[in-house]
Amino acid sequence: MTPIDPNRVVFTGENSFLRLKVDAKSEETTNCSHWRALLSPHGPGHVLFLRSDATDGRIKVYSDNVEFARWVQVLEGVVNRKPFSDQSLPIVTARFSRAGDTRSGYSEIAESAEGRVVLNWHEIGQPYIMRVEPNNPMTGAWGVYSCLIPAASASLSVNGRAATGATFPEAMAGHPSSMSCIAWSETWLQ
Repeated sequence: MTPIDPNRVVFTGENSFLRLKVDAKSEETTNCSHWRALLSPHGPGHVLFLRSDATDGRIKVYSDNVEFARWVQVLEGVVNRKPFSDQSLPIVTARFSRAGDTRSGYSEIAESAEGRVVLNWHEIGQPYIMRVEPNNPMTGAWGVYSCLIPAASASLSVNGRAATGATFPEAMAGHPSSMSCIAWSETWLQ
């Protein structure tokens, strides 16, 4: 292995995720995928994909860069979040911010004409690197390197309405992790 990866960098930024269930064996009450692009084919930007009981089960998409959001929908399909990959979903224009840090608690916030969405990660664990080379069973032609930071506790609110459920431990490629992780320093390669 050489110190320079031979693959082409297509995206670098963040792709944090937050999932909730009533109990470890039940269906998800909430599934969120939050992207922040520092570099992408469509420039910088943010997109939040959300389906929750706090939205009455409807899928919502928030972004400040529609072209980036549509491009990310392809990657959502690659990582098996197919409901978020539907290109006919409407996109709500939003402003994005963050609060806190990984020592105490971290939040991603999307504000739009429809209101405010807040994703929270707490009881943050030890970071680890996930490395998946291109041309693999998990992400196909894509490779991805990501610093995943698991959270033992997570929550979501949509216009003050709290989503039900909690996050639970879940292995990532055999490594102890969580259903809800902050994913920073994420880079997608081809």
